[in-house]
Parts: sequence; structure tokens; C-alpha cells
Amino acid sequence: MLIFAGFFVAMELMDRYSKCIKAMYGLRRFGIKLGLSTIKSMMKSLGNPQKSFLCIHVAGTNGKGSIASSLASILKESNYKVGLFTSPHLVRFNERIQIDNKPVSNKSIVEAYEALKNVSSGNREPTFFEYSTAMAFYEFGKQKVDWAVIETGMGGRLDATNIIKPALTIISNISLEHRMYLGNTIKEIAGEKGGIIKNHTPVVTGARQKSAVATLKDIASEKSAPFYRLGEDFKVRRSRNNKFTYYGIENTWYNLHTGLQGDYQIDNAAIVLAACELLDKNKAEIPLNSIQKGLEKNHWPGRLEIVSDNPLIILDGAHNLIATRKLVKYLAKNLSRRKITLVAGILDDKPYSSMIKTLCSVCHRAILTQPRINRALLPEKLYSPAKQVISDIKIIPKVNDAIKYAIKTTPKKDAICIAGSLYLVGEAIEYFEKNSA
Repeated sequence: MLIFAGFFVAMELMDRYSKCIKAMYGLRRFGIKLGLSTIKSMMKSLGNPQKSFLCIHVAGTNGKGSIASSLASILKESNYKVGLFTSPHLVRFNERIQIDNKPVSNKSIVEAYEALKNVSSGNREPTFFEYSTAMAFYEFGKQKVDWAVIETGMGGRLDATNIIKPALTIISNISLEHRMYLGNTIKEIAGEKGGIIKNHTPVVTGARQKSAVATLKDIASEKSAPFYRLGEDFKVRRSRNNKFTYYGIENTWYNLHTGLQGDYQIDNAAIVLAACELLDKNKAEIPLNSIQKGLEKNHWPGRLEIVSDNPLIILDGAHNLIATRKLVKYLAKNLSRRKITLVAGILDDKPYSSMIKTLCSVCHRAILTQPRINRALLPEKLYSPAKQVISDIKIIPKVNDAIKYAIKTTPKKDAICIAGSLYLVGEAIEYFEKNSA
């Protein structure tokens, strides 16, 4: 009887979870609406749980997730209970809200959703991202985390996450993106992302463009926020086997290693280490051995992730032009002796022509496909720019079918790269999980 009772309880929970997720996705009809009044109303109704834990706020164009997950891993190794909020998810919604590097349970998602279902959201319905953010803050408060690492969704100044008061602010880098919402110039976009900078709160950045750095420095100066920049206040020197030396704000650490692949991940690691230096001076105790372990143990799916060796299959979100250039640099350096089959799908708000031409530049052939999300481009739109670079191109609309065909027709000695969108990579991960047996 107990077995049957447990079965029915589990089935009931799964049903409630499915209904919650369906309702959450239904919120996408409200689109993207930047502003803080809605999330403030929701959090006030819950007693402002986001004020119950220390936090780190991470914004930027690329590298936010890698930086956030690395910090969460290091803080966990330093014996803190750690929340991590990121977006988008790759396979399951639960990935967005993690405690100690593990996605929260279905039960936690249901309880968070139901806790928020009837709270006041002010003058309008919340968007999908606002609801997700509120659920994360609710769960972190309920779980009594010591620290939460919070990644912005879009921009920063009017992003729903920007109601927190962090101990540290990180802005990874700046490039042109989401121009409809953030502006048409690097300076304008830097101003939006710099909107997360708080009074007297240290800022760490990897921004390089003069206009971006100047804008961020001006905002930091206005808010009396100490400002630390990669290449100026802290540096790295690379050595062999993905190892590096960190020349920091006050410390020099040798022979460090990050578990994430790609030369650019060392720059991300440097930003993380500068953050650790500043946190260790003020709010947290972070021993060097915890930094070393946290960096090495960190795993961030869908970023230069190898899912097969024969043939070699690499997944990488590469969801904007800068990311595609970094991916191509990695492929050219590490896979120069292999013929590469590209499986690509790109969203309609991206510079798809430049992205697909960049990706095709190191590939032998391309299979063009379309992730399930409604913002995905028809593969036919990618065909013309891809054809300018390579001649062997095939259109297979469904992601699963495209992957099957790629594997079937790629020799074991060669490679497959699946890239162009995190939503594409999410479907690929789901495919490989189902077909791993």
C-alpha cells in the first residue's frame, strides 16, 4: 500500500509541476518588458526575501553564466550554502534556480510558483522572466542560502534582477546586442549594463572598448564604487595545458586551471578571481584551495561541451557574433586536422548572416536547422549567407533529425559542432540524454 501511495503522490506532483511549467511558459505572451515596479510589488508581497542573503550581481554580453557558475562553485567549496540564478535553461526550467550547484526539485518549483501565484504584481501581469526571478528569490530565501550569485537577463538597469543590493557587481564585457531595448552604441549599452552598479559597491569588469570603460568608470565614480578592470588592475598570463598565472589586485596565484574549455575562459576566470579577492577582504572567507577546487570542478553545460569522441561532437551556444568568433578560434586551433560538420540554428534577433558565415569559415559542410522556440529563424534564411562560404549545405528543419543525419554521415575521425543558439544546444543535450544508451 505504501508503494502505491508513494506512486500516486509522485504522479500528483508531476502533474502539478507540468501545469506550473505550462503556466510559466504561457507568460511569454507578455513579451519582454523592462522595469522594476512589477518585481518590487511581487517581492514586497512576499516580505522581500531577496534581502535575507548576501549576493553578487553579474551582467555583460558574454561569459555571464561561466563567471556566475564559477563563483557559485568556489563559494560552495568555501563551505557556504549558495544559490545560483541564470538564464536561459538548456533542457529543464529547474536549471535556472540552483542550490549548491544542483537544480532545485520539481517540488520546490511547484511551491515557489504557487507562493507567487496570488501575490500583487502592481499594474500589469508579470513576464516570464519576472516570474522566474521572483521564484528564484523566494526559493533562496526559503532555503536560507548564505550567498546567491544572480545573473541578469537583459541589460541591467531595468532588468528584474536589479532590485538586489549586492556585495559585489560584475560586468563581464560589452558588445552590441538587444539594440531594440538597450541602445545602438557600445556607450548606450554600457550605460544600461552599468545600471547594476550600486553605491560604494566594488565593480569588476572585463570590458575593453574605450567608450564602454569610460561609461562604466563614470557610473562607478558617481556612485563612489571602487572600479577594477581586467588588463589594468589585474591580469593573467597563460601557460600550457589551459593553465595560467593570475596577477591580482593584491595577490599573485600560480599554476591555476579552469575546468571550462576555451582560451577566453581564462579571462572569465581572472574576473572571478578578482571578485574572490574583493569578497575575501570584506564579506566572505575564500581560501586559495577553495578557489583552485571551485575553478577546476566547475562545469557549465553547452559551452564547448564534448558529448562524444567518435566522432568528436562539440556543443557550444555561440549565440552572438562575439561568441561565434571565439568558438571559431577554438575550432581552428584545436580541430585543424579534422573535417568539421556544422549543425547550426540561430534566432531572429541575432546578426545571423555574419554569425553563420563566421561559423562556416572553419567547417567542411553545414546542416541548417531550427530550434523549437518561436524566435528561431527558418533555416532557409541561413542558406544564402552560408553558401557564400561553403558549398556543401543541407537543410533539415527538425533539430533531432539534423543531429541524426550529421552523426550518420560523419566519419569517426572527423568532428561535428552544434552551435548558434543556446536553445539549439538545449535540444541537442536532450537528444543525447535520450539516446545515450
